[in-house]
Amino acid sequence: MQRHLISAADLTRDDAVLILDTAEEMARVADRPIKKLPTLRGRTIVNLFFEDSTRTRISFEAAEKRLSADVINFSAKGSSVSKGESLKDTAQTLEAMGVDAVVIRHGASGAPYRLANSGWIDAAVVNAGDGTHQHPTQALLDAFTMRRRLTGRDAGLGQDLAGRRITIVGDVLHSRVARSNVDLLHTLGAEVTLVAPPTLVPVGVENWPCEVSYDLDSTLSKSDAVMMLRVQRERMNAAFFPTEREYSRRYGLDGDRMARLPEHAIVMHPGPMVRGMEITAEVADSGRCTAIEQVANGVSIRMAVLYLLLGGNEPAVTRPTGSEEK
Repeated sequence: MQRHLISAADLTRDDAVLILDTAEEMARVADRPIKKLPTLRGRTIVNLFFEDSTRTRISFEAAEKRLSADVINFSAKGSSVSKGESLKDTAQTLEAMGVDAVVIRHGASGAPYRLANSGWIDAAVVNAGDGTHQHPTQALLDAFTMRRRLTGRDAGLGQDLAGRRITIVGDVLHSRVARSNVDLLHTLGAEVTLVAPPTLVPVGVENWPCEVSYDLDSTLSKSDAVMMLRVQRERMNAAFFPTEREYSRRYGLDGDRMARLPEHAIVMHPGPMVRGMEITAEVADSGRCTAIEQVANGVSIRMAVLYLLLGGNEPAVTRPTGSEEK
């Protein structure tokens, strides 16, 4: 593990498998009467969220508290950011308070990288989503869910996703989840196919380590997992498809399409789901849909990431002390 987690592309196969295996250990904590470990006692973690979030913010906070860290939640709304304070000034304020790690979500792609490499702050930085760029812990929890469902909870230890065929469907253009998953799943040996309208496929996608299709029906019978993406209207400034009804007809997952999947295949969604748009209620509420499992697994993955960055891999994040200080 490196000092920061900024992009899924930064992880090697061994890094990723280590995180997944550590998350299995962390998941066992949830089965205990007291769901806490003393690992990060005395450490301070700031959740620095410049964008709205439910699942990610609460998941990180739950993970931090289960590791006994001291948690500070920062929301841009109601802070000095609304008065015009820059990211640099906010970071230096946190540095003055002596934080050990910053979990940042920002609307600008590259903001976590800038924070980690600017010298503004001497703390581990974890990217909780930046613009349309990356969301590495989401990709990790998705891979964790796939490995558990397709290989088995204990049988999957030490294993990657080699040979698995994953289909990601929907608004790829605006999706940091899609980008992160393509990077990580490729590293883990899976074969990824992106399915979307031509208008929602990014420029340069031919250089990504995946296949691209515009026909959902042709990919279903050979998929081990199908991940449905939400159409991100808040990031759109033009009409990318004729109507919601047309989009749902071509790229939505309903009961008939789910029936064409192999028996072992699963349906995934990073949330929030727009029922009736990219996924029907019948599919979302079926036993094959892992949306709720992904939320639960997200806590285990984020515990594993924080543990490895701050507790389980001390040399990577230890600050100089005594005579080593400058």
